[in-house]
Amino acid sequence: MHRIKKAACIGGGVIGGGWAARFLLSGHDVAVYDPHPECKRLVETVLANAARAYGRLTMAPLPKPGTLTFAASLQEAVADTQWVQESVPERLDLKQRVLAEIDAAAPEGAIIGSSTSGLLPSDLQRDMRRPERFFVAHPFNPVYLVPLVELVGGKKTSPEAIARAEKLLAEIGMKGVAIEHEIEAFVADRLMEALWREALWLVNDGVATVTEIDDIMRYGFGLRWAQMGLFQTYRIAGGEAGMRHFLHQFGPALKWPWTKLMDVPDLTEDLINRIADQSDAQAGVLTIRDLERIRDDNLVAILQALKAGNDGAGWGAGALLKDFEARLQAEAPAPEVDLSGPLRLVETTVGPAWIDYNGHMTEHRYLQLFGDTTDALLRLIGVDADYVAKGASYYTVETHIRHLGEAKLGERLHTTCQVVSADDKRLHVFHTIRNTESAQIVATAEQMLLHVDTEAGKSTPAPRTVLDRLEPIVRAHAALEEPDGFGRKVGEGRE
Repeated sequence: MHRIKKAACIGGGVIGGGWAARFLLSGHDVAVYDPHPECKRLVETVLANAARAYGRLTMAPLPKPGTLTFAASLQEAVADTQWVQESVPERLDLKQRVLAEIDAAAPEGAIIGSSTSGLLPSDLQRDMRRPERFFVAHPFNPVYLVPLVELVGGKKTSPEAIARAEKLLAEIGMKGVAIEHEIEAFVADRLMEALWREALWLVNDGVATVTEIDDIMRYGFGLRWAQMGLFQTYRIAGGEAGMRHFLHQFGPALKWPWTKLMDVPDLTEDLINRIADQSDAQAGVLTIRDLERIRDDNLVAILQALKAGNDGAGWGAGALLKDFEARLQAEAPAPEVDLSGPLRLVETTVGPAWIDYNGHMTEHRYLQLFGDTTDALLRLIGVDADYVAKGASYYTVETHIRHLGEAKLGERLHTTCQVVSADDKRLHVFHTIRNTESAQIVATAEQMLLHVDTEAGKSTPAPRTVLDRLEPIVRAHAALEEPDGFGRKVGEGRE
């Protein structure tokens, strides 16, 4: 199977730009052709958003981005490509003409996808000389983050083209779902349109506002659908008896007159204005660019959380991301994934956002936990937010962390702090992270802190109010045994 070396994107709007970003950030060269005078600016805007999102999406070493070129003609764009993606406006006559031109100019081994959201592939491939290599590749916005692509072949599409597309999509971290029968709007849009019709009626009848409907979805079943889909969610709703019990119990409700789904409200000016006004109120001061970035940040967080699901194996789109990262990480060295903990100051659970590609707590979270422990100690001696706001604090000037164990998703951890010594300027501490259930030491950190005047930027004696709280702790801890590992240098062997 040919891998993607170069892709061509014909059409540089939101979807075409998203395809370009997905290919580029996966390491493939991309040529874009669109006669629109603003094409270059529009594509580069999408690419900037995508690069920002990818910088937060994965800890795996991303490949060097591909080279982006803006071609002067369609023929120039498709030369030497393995994948051509058409994303021109949704007009059958326009797409037929453009696809015929692509077919005539693209290399024999290239496959051709269309981003149409509803036109039948058999109609689209009508004028192509080699229609067997054409298929619908319907993505979802933003293409560079949402991995789903509906693959729909026409009457003349070869099964080999669909199979090849599925494999090439996996190469760029996407999930191709082959639809066996071509129907208008395919599958995803039909499902979304059904929900959209019902939502229009709810607004039309004054039952709910656009904000209330969106809140119901994003705080409720949307979270379940994102990781499990519809049928598996309902299967679980059936309890131990499963889907059969669910259908027996809730199936009769399908005949109840709950919905106006088979009828669609007229989009009158009154309804259009009502929806538009409510949508404006919902957005408030947020611009479209603000909303796009909020959307991207949320998608990154969801994908990262799903990657850590199923005991670190990943779930749904998260499992796909995990596999994609594994390919990127194949030749990269694995980072250390260990943990570090007698005032008991911090209690926590290892959450999904703390997990790296090994399924353990990622390295920088150890330092975060030690920092949280230091902050807890400082609050105990009066160095709280109000104290810092007045222009003084303790700054960490030296840290030695030992990684002695591992922390996995869902495990309970707690930290302890031993104050080794202190004077009016310096605070010497030894922190330990322990697994709460097993009491095993996961990591330790020895730290030196200085009391500073934050406005002057230099060390200064701590006030008596702080020292009076600190000194009883110092006296009590002076009677403790020296903690194991105290004063070690980096690389020193164990006894």
